[in-house]
Parts: sequence; structure tokens; C-alpha cells
Amino acid sequence: MRTYGPRFLAVMLLVSAAGAHGSPVTRTSPSLSVAAIAQSATAASTPAEKTFSNEELDQMMAQVALYPDSLLAQVLMASTYPGDVADAVKWSKAHPDAKGEAAVKQVANEAWDPSVQSLVAFPQLLAVLGQDPSWVQKMGDAFLAQPEAVMDSVQRLRRQAEAAGNLKSNEQQKVTTQPAPPPAAGATTTTTQPASQTIVIEPTNPEVVYVPSYNPSVVYGSWAYPSYPPYYYPPPAYYYPGAALFSFGIGVAVGGALWGNCNWGGGDIDIDVDRYNNFNSNRQINRGDNTWRHNAANRDGVPYRDRASREQYGRQLDGAGQRDQYRGRDGARTADRDRARQSMEQRGIQPPAASNREAQQRAGQASRDIAQQPRSRDQASARQGRTGDAQRPSQSNAQARQGSRDAYSGSRAAQDNNAFSGSRNPSQSRSNASRGHGSYQSSQRPSSSRGGGRPVSRPSRGGGGARRR
Repeated sequence: MRTYGPRFLAVMLLVSAAGAHGSPVTRTSPSLSVAAIAQSATAASTPAEKTFSNEELDQMMAQVALYPDSLLAQVLMASTYPGDVADAVKWSKAHPDAKGEAAVKQVANEAWDPSVQSLVAFPQLLAVLGQDPSWVQKMGDAFLAQPEAVMDSVQRLRRQAEAAGNLKSNEQQKVTTQPAPPPAAGATTTTTQPASQTIVIEPTNPEVVYVPSYNPSVVYGSWAYPSYPPYYYPPPAYYYPGAALFSFGIGVAVGGALWGNCNWGGGDIDIDVDRYNNFNSNRQINRGDNTWRHNAANRDGVPYRDRASREQYGRQLDGAGQRDQYRGRDGARTADRDRARQSMEQRGIQPPAASNREAQQRAGQASRDIAQQPRSRDQASARQGRTGDAQRPSQSNAQARQGSRDAYSGSRAAQDNNAFSGSRNPSQSRSNASRGHGSYQSSQRPSSSRGGGRPVSRPSRGGGGARRR
């Protein structure tokens, strides 16, 4: 009896249902109809993967949702390269006076993605992103896996801040509303009812950008998800003097450092190609590349969170080899370094640390060794003395060994002579034996007849050379 799989049975049920309701079924090409129905059934039975829920998205986006659109777009792009962001944070800390367009030009030769290079114009922003690298990576993963959902989250948060009276136009920013564009073809909505308006935030002066600072727990009013409180990473106080609810620090003259903008209708980021090429002279793009695309070669091996992103970006894209050359990576130079490291290990020389963690461990071990030296000063002196003895000239050692052999040979010869000396004089040997026998008999007499009560000493029969009294 032939058995059928569950998918085949599902297809047949759909075909039967279509016939029962009078739906036309193509008879001329039955295989095509069945295949189309099977594809529909498979798509319906396989729900789309949802990496983050709305609650999680609002939680992670609350910190940056009220940034100007151009700066928000730069943050979203850069967050997909968390390793480069971490490097930019370190660079900014090492160059505290660098900001604006001048700072971005200083890192033009760094092997970071251009979106990350633009962020060094805002040291106060990098101070926020540097507080939680895992948050930065989650934000980037969310934007790669669910770009439309991330955009919806930002608009949802902006409407909450506006309803609470905390999002308004002022000297630093301009807040406007626009009719919400229709959803893109194939896009999935994350809310029960699509929003009727889109809130846009722009700098009052396009050449000067202010990074706002606010407490998400307050500025959005009553938080809708108590189980998912918003992330809050306050920047250093010297960037924002005062304690206003919604503060703006010193404006940053960005020039051409910002070249992206949020495309609210398409759920992606638009690129101003002319602005990008004028600023990134060593990384030109084609005029048709006006939509941002993630470059997996700049990911630096950081794993992707969702399956779709792993399949799309998991393999190195074209141009990764060129990026290695840009970083100064060369196969021949790598082989030379490996050979040099092996040679050092064979000679007992410790190779350089392979990571910061290993270097810190070595430094800690060295500190512990130094701390233990004063406590073992006497032991060190004793070891030094023994070492000095061990390092005497080899000639002295040879003389000592020869003296020991001579003494042993002399003692052995004396023993041999004593053992066989009686064989050459039998009468003398008998006389010695008689004298010894007489001494033994006298030792057996009472002490009063032997020595007038004087103590007598004799060699002990036990070992060790002790004397018994």
C-alpha cells in the first residue's frame, strides 16, 4: 500500500476545497496548479522569522529615536559594524579634542566603514554608544533583520514623546509631520493600524547638528512595557551642562560628514551620493548606489543573529580581499611573521601577546612575581650561593673528585694490608690472637678486680660511633 506525506495530503485537501467552493482548477496543466497551491501552502505554514518583538525594539531604540533623521540614519548603518564602532570609541577617547568634520578627516585612513568614520564627529554620541557594545550589536542586528519594524518603532516612540509634550521645534531642531507614505510592496506592518503621519526631525541649520540628551523613562511619558524598561546611557556631564529634561550640547559643524537619511516609506536609508563622494574621496560609489547596503566585509567576523542575515551576509562579499590589502594584510608577510614566531619559541623567547587579554594576564603574572621577591630574599640568597658553588671552575671540581678517589683508594689499600698482613708472619698472628683472647677474659671478671672501680670505656657495638658509659 502506498503512503503519502503530510505535504501531499495538505495539497490534496486544498484542491478538494477549491473544487467544493466552485473555484476553477486548471485542467490543462494540473502539475502547475498543484505546484502553485503547494507553494502557497508552504508559505502559509512557515511563519516569518521575527528576531525582536515590538517591546524589545522600543526598548533598544528609545535612546536614539529622537535624534535628527540624518544622525539616526548614520547610527543605524554604523551599528551593523559593532567592531568598528568599538574601535571608533577608543579612538575618540584617545583624541578628546577631535570633533566635527576635522575629526572625520583624521580617520580617513582607518579601515572602518564610512558610516562609522562619520560618528567620530560626535564624541558625545560615541561616549553613549561605548557604554554598552552589546546594545549596539543588537540594534544593528535588528536593523538588518527587521528594517521596517525598526523604522516603525522609531515613529511609535516619537509619537509618544510628542503626545507627552517633549518633542518640539526649537533653535536646535525642526520637528515636522508628513503624511505617512504607503507601505512598500511586500512589507509587513507591525501595528494593528498604520500610522497616518510620519514625524521628521531635522537640524535647524543643516551644517550644524545638535545631539539631544534625554532620559527615555521620562521623555516618553508613561512607558507601555514595564517588563521592558527603555535603555538609558547618559553621556558625560561636561557635554551637557545643566539638568534639563531635553538638553542640547554644543553644536557640531559636520560639513559633509553626514550623507545618509531615513527613508520612512521604504524602510531603508537613502544615500546622498554627491555628498558621500565629495567627503569620502578614497571610497567612491556609483551614482546609482543611492540606497544603503550592508557590507559584510566590514563586519570583521562578528556573527549575525538571525538565519536570514547569516545566509545573506555570512560569506565574505566581493571586495573583501581588497579590504585586507587596505588593512596591510599580505600572505607573504603573514608567513614571515609565523616563521619568526616559531623561531622565537624554539629559542625559548616568549612570543608577543596575541590579544589584549593575554597581555594583561602576562602583566598580572609579572606583578605577582615581583611582589613575591621581597618575601623570598633569604631563599634567593641561598639559591645564589648554591648557584655560585655550582658555577665554580670545572678544574676545581675535577680536583675534588680526584681527591675523593685517592682517599678511597688509600683506605681500601689499608684495609687490604690489614686483612692479609698476618699471612706473611704466622707467629706474630698467633701472638696477637692470644693477646686478644686474654683481653676478652679480663673483661669478664668483676669490676672490683679489673680496675679498682675506675670506669672503663669501650667502643660501642652499635652504629654511629657513640660512646657508652
